[in-house]
Amino acid sequence: MSAHPFSRRHLLGGAAALSLGALPFGRARAAGPLTVGFIYVGPKDDYGYNQAHAQGAAALKAIPGLQVVEEENVRETTDVQKTMESMINLDGARLVFPTSFGYFDPHVLIEAKKNPKVQFRHCGGLWTEANPKNAGSYFGYIAQGQYLNGIVAAHASKSKRLGFVAAKPVPQVLNNVNGFLLGARSVDPSITLQVIFTGEWSLAVKEAEATNALIDGGADVITCHVDGPKVVVETAARRGAFVCGYHADQSALAKDKYLTGAEWNWASIYKGFVADMQAGKAPPNFVRGGLPDGFVKMSPYGPAVSEEARRNADAVKAEMMKGGFAIIKGPLKDNKGNEIAGPGKAFAENAIELEKTNYLVEGVKGSA
Repeated sequence: MSAHPFSRRHLLGGAAALSLGALPFGRARAAGPLTVGFIYVGPKDDYGYNQAHAQGAAALKAIPGLQVVEEENVRETTDVQKTMESMINLDGARLVFPTSFGYFDPHVLIEAKKNPKVQFRHCGGLWTEANPKNAGSYFGYIAQGQYLNGIVAAHASKSKRLGFVAAKPVPQVLNNVNGFLLGARSVDPSITLQVIFTGEWSLAVKEAEATNALIDGGADVITCHVDGPKVVVETAARRGAFVCGYHADQSALAKDKYLTGAEWNWASIYKGFVADMQAGKAPPNFVRGGLPDGFVKMSPYGPAVSEEARRNADAVKAEMMKGGFAIIKGPLKDNKGNEIAGPGKAFAENAIELEKTNYLVEGVKGSA
């Protein structure tokens, strides 16, 4: 819930012309404790994207001299601009985290230009040097987690057909789809993956339909990249398929059908940004990290994961922890026959090329 028992969007709309200059307490707060705002596109308890960010926000609340304000269920429209302005003008926020992908352009860019003394950090890979310098982006190499998911899925699959429910074919999602299959194919090169794009970050009906269609098509292990995996996880488990989670730990929703999951650990990033602000410095504009950096973690193994699968995944994870692990490496083609990487060519997790991924690898059935 919001830190106030009302919607900041509606309050600010009623105040219409309010600005920081019209609110004396706004400037007074800016000189005192640091106020940080978090904005979520869905509910904070969605077992997914928003919950992972809310857990990161919760980890900040014990820091002395820090106030955290939050608002959930804010659409990717001008609603988020109103929420940002409210947090700045009414709460005195000097650091704002609009967490959803669609908040960035144009909404974060507009507000960053209007509020040059406020720092905005957006989750995703969208900030560039051409954008306002008081804005920035952060993200994690969670395709590493999906690669490990794929290894475990390959050991559990009998049909050698895996399923992936995806929201939109943006680079971050495509990297996860590719990582999941390539992890599975490191165990068994004959495994295939069917992906279905719903077109929405959160749409329960389409997510359930896609999950059922994948299982009807023979997939016996399902994973996803949608905001709230709850529907996918519960639907798959109810149909008897195994599940690999995403964003947060969904093991309570699938019990013995939950294998493992790729989770975010946003607390470490948020604590770093807050430490910079409290030291009088602007946070960095471009932050990335994976398993070695503590930005990503794995869910505990479920009871159906064999010892062989555990040893396999643990060994690969140990290699990832050294840094420089390449999921995309040659020889490799996309699922249209185009070469992605020739023999000897590899893209480590921090390769800037991966931020522009627009393909699905060979073995993935579906189109970006």
